[in-house]
Amino acid sequence: MCAQIADTQKFLGRVARILPDDRIDATETTRQRYGRSTFGNPRVPDAILYPVTTDEVAGIVKAANDTNTAVHAISRGKNWGYGDAGPVERGQVILDLSRMNQVLELNRELAYAVIQPGVSQGQLSQHLAEHAPDLWVDATGAGVDASLVGNTLDHGFGHTRYGDHFLSCCGMEVVLPDGRVIHTGYGHYPNAKSDKVYPYGVGPMLDGLFVQSNMGIVTRINIWLMPKPEDFCSFVFMGHNDHDLEDIVNRLAPLRMQGLLQSAIHIGNDLRIMSARMRYPFDQTQGITPLPEDVRADIRKQGMIGMWNGCGSVSGTKGTVRAVRKELARVLKPYNVRFINDQRLALAERIQKGLAMVGAGGWLGEMLGIFKPVYGLLKGEPSNEHIRGAAWRVRDPEPELPADPLDVHAGIAWLSPVVPNRGEDARQLMNLMEPVYQKHGFDSLVTFTMITERAMICITNISFDKRIPEECQRAQDCYEELMKILMESGFIPYRSGPTGYAKLRLEGDPFWDVVNSIKQTLDPNDTISPGRYVAPLDDKPSTQHRLAG
Repeated sequence: MCAQIADTQKFLGRVARILPDDRIDATETTRQRYGRSTFGNPRVPDAILYPVTTDEVAGIVKAANDTNTAVHAISRGKNWGYGDAGPVERGQVILDLSRMNQVLELNRELAYAVIQPGVSQGQLSQHLAEHAPDLWVDATGAGVDASLVGNTLDHGFGHTRYGDHFLSCCGMEVVLPDGRVIHTGYGHYPNAKSDKVYPYGVGPMLDGLFVQSNMGIVTRINIWLMPKPEDFCSFVFMGHNDHDLEDIVNRLAPLRMQGLLQSAIHIGNDLRIMSARMRYPFDQTQGITPLPEDVRADIRKQGMIGMWNGCGSVSGTKGTVRAVRKELARVLKPYNVRFINDQRLALAERIQKGLAMVGAGGWLGEMLGIFKPVYGLLKGEPSNEHIRGAAWRVRDPEPELPADPLDVHAGIAWLSPVVPNRGEDARQLMNLMEPVYQKHGFDSLVTFTMITERAMICITNISFDKRIPEECQRAQDCYEELMKILMESGFIPYRSGPTGYAKLRLEGDPFWDVVNSIKQTLDPNDTISPGRYVAPLDDKPSTQHRLAG
């Protein structure tokens, strides 16, 4: 421990030659704030550094490598439920890249932007509204302040036909553990004309090494933007029975496979919709958890919520949208599909205003308030309204404005298994998870998102109150059991936080052996984010030795 402290102090002395004093913070208050977690124990860093250039990042990483100091980079620290703003382990030094927040290039003709890690989805959305209103960015439900780079580097996704963010990434700038800076794709050729429009370059494609790993620190990416379509409409649908899930998935999957539906399609259960609108009704349940069936049914009835509720969008030429709408109306006829575009939404708002003038229209106003942020997301407009669902089980009154989950004691443990686009697989997964949630006293909040033509991601989370130790322990037990069941049944999560990294690694698996070998080659001192997805290098003997033996 003394050697570790000495190394850290030596490292900070080196950093003082790179950054001014006001961009080095080792105060207890700041360290504790960054160490807060929505799941698991706090992971308090030794210090927080705020670089603003790639050269500064490279200098810091080189100093960390030389002094045997572990550093962990965050983009904006809004990774709630997946690690938040903290390091992988206590004692690492945080590189907060939020001040690297420039839109470095915007090309309207070829529809791409070059952005730094500190650029939020709200910032880029506003930048496009001002400088390129004919382009959309794909946004997630993580709020206006969430980083686009950070989400991309964890295989995050959004809502438009550009919803798979890694597929919309076309080249990166990366600082390696020894301080070298590389550009992937064609980016390392000084005169390349296609580095932002053709992702592969020539030779091995290295981009994947820096996604869900700790091989380097990404300081910029090139992302493709969606041209504003000639026509656009959203669609919503509802199934009133639990067994409708299988039928809905099997009706939509062929349309996704044929390319008629190109946006991400979200299918959420009633509990997911409730959590977005309200806090858990402890007064109605006399404190009983999970939500009793009679109360659950009553909330569904009052809120006009289905057992399964879905949305997506259709865009393209007017003829394309008209034809796809016709097919969707046929395929989803049993599920009361409705189509909403800008004109219909504006009409509903005018009607609501008129009704409000005579003391009516309250219900319509409430529905518009719920639907408009969803509609905006389908067009790439981020909103903070979707953050509300993170505090479903917090026992305080809901604030008027959406709040940072960490500030309202929200406990969040995400699980995100990948599922084939088949109704029977979705049902199998629900049958595995629901008894575990019930056993531990939690609600099975579930959304299935058709992210590709062949796969869905099931987003589900344990929601709890961080101030109640007994509930925190039950949440941990529930997470452990769910992860074990998911891994054993083949529904492997696409993403994790620090609590789950080790559970995703299989001992003796050649895949992870190769990953470990690459890590040892690029980062033999384990300088960058030790333990993030890749096993810490001191966890096991040399991979090369094991392979040779």
